[in-house]
Amino acid sequence: MGPLVIRRRDVVLVTGPWLAGVSSVVAALRQRAPRHEFVEPSALAPGDAPTAVVFVVSAAAPLTESDCALLDAAAEHTDVVIGVASKVDVHRSWREVLATDRATLAAHAPRYADVPWVGAAAAPQLGPSRMDDLVAALLSQLADPDIARRNRLRAWESRLQTLAQRFRRDAEGTGRKARVDALRAERSAALRHRRQSRTDHAIALRGQVQQARVQLSYLARNRCSSLRVELQEDVAVLPRRKIAEFENDTRSRVARALAEVSEAVHRRLADVTHALSVPVELAPVDMPPTVAVSAPPLKSRRLESRLMVVLGAGFGLGVAMTLSRLLAGLAPRLNPWLTGAGIVGCVALGLVLTLWVVHTRALLSDRAVLDRWTGDVISALRSVLDELVSGRVLAAESQLSTALSARDEAEHARVAHQVSMIDAELREHTIAAARAAAVRDRELPAIQAALDAVRKELGEPGIPTVGTRSQGVGTAASAPAAPKAATTGNGKDIDPSESVL
Repeated sequence: MGPLVIRRRDVVLVTGPWLAGVSSVVAALRQRAPRHEFVEPSALAPGDAPTAVVFVVSAAAPLTESDCALLDAAAEHTDVVIGVASKVDVHRSWREVLATDRATLAAHAPRYADVPWVGAAAAPQLGPSRMDDLVAALLSQLADPDIARRNRLRAWESRLQTLAQRFRRDAEGTGRKARVDALRAERSAALRHRRQSRTDHAIALRGQVQQARVQLSYLARNRCSSLRVELQEDVAVLPRRKIAEFENDTRSRVARALAEVSEAVHRRLADVTHALSVPVELAPVDMPPTVAVSAPPLKSRRLESRLMVVLGAGFGLGVAMTLSRLLAGLAPRLNPWLTGAGIVGCVALGLVLTLWVVHTRALLSDRAVLDRWTGDVISALRSVLDELVSGRVLAAESQLSTALSARDEAEHARVAHQVSMIDAELREHTIAAARAAAVRDRELPAIQAALDAVRKELGEPGIPTVGTRSQGVGTAASAPAAPKAATTGNGKDIDPSESVL
């Protein structure tokens, strides 16, 4: 702890709140006490300390906390303080206000308990000027031969208080605590974000894959159903000459449906990849699987053909005989040549009907076979499409899971590095706080002892200790009756009556 850095000036500082009448009091004091120099706060440079302080407040209202703080700043290094209630000529209750000001200032700081208070009217609006009490009190204080020593003691008290407050502030570390709280919040947020992001990624992947699987399965079933309806409609009006072409047409339609669904699966899985924001290249679409379809069983029906011939012949014979009997009933009235021609016509008509029945029954049979065959084809197509959708979705899910795991690992590494940096800074703050607390516990007892000695010399034994724990530092009331030398942090002894001066 070095020497005092203040410059003691042989001036009297007159200060006070705004509109308290400071300028009028300064002018009146300069007239009544011309041997002394009176200045306002603007005349003092940083580091200047006056010999005495005249604190002027208006008698219109009691002191406030801001007024007390103003006096603390003005009299930080000065012991001589005089309180003045100004404008007493226009405020009849100034004595009550003055008593309230005295009590308020004494409660604010014990050093102000013995401050003299006087009423004054420097520029009265009613009656003569009232400055006698203020001039008498001020000259009495300035005539005290011990004023220089008391001011030096007060300056040392301020210096020691500032030092003690600095050690206490460093140990408490308000800014450090705020930074530590911010770091802990950042650490918790980073870890929470990592856990939440991993969970969100898993949920998003599961949801997207399940949605794609449902949509693609519905697409496959819907495509099979629509193709089944189209084939049934074609079979219902299929002529015999196009039966051979129907098989090839069905196979081409199945291949197109398979290709369409395969392309739709690839597009939907690409959309899933884009929605998850995962840079994954899905496996290219190879040749889609083929549907194993056998030829329709249209040729192995020999027994059925014989049966159709017999039935057709019976039907034709029946028609021919019916027409023949009808013609025989009309024969006596017809020409014999017409009768013979009628019989031949009936036989021919029966033969034509026989052939038509056989042909129609064969066509209907072929259509029924083709209808069953298309059902088998659609069933095979549905099985292949289900296998295609399941396989593609499963492969995409595996790729996406791997990519998301890699991204989560990268995020985990980044968060781990961030957390390690935060932990390192937290350790540094912990070490700094421990060091500051150790310095406080080591230095504050000596500083408090010096403060007790200074205050004892100033006659203020009742002022409480500053910035120290009750177990490690004694109070002013527990100071010994005889002044002792106090030791500062640098090992030097400070005598309470001389060394601190």
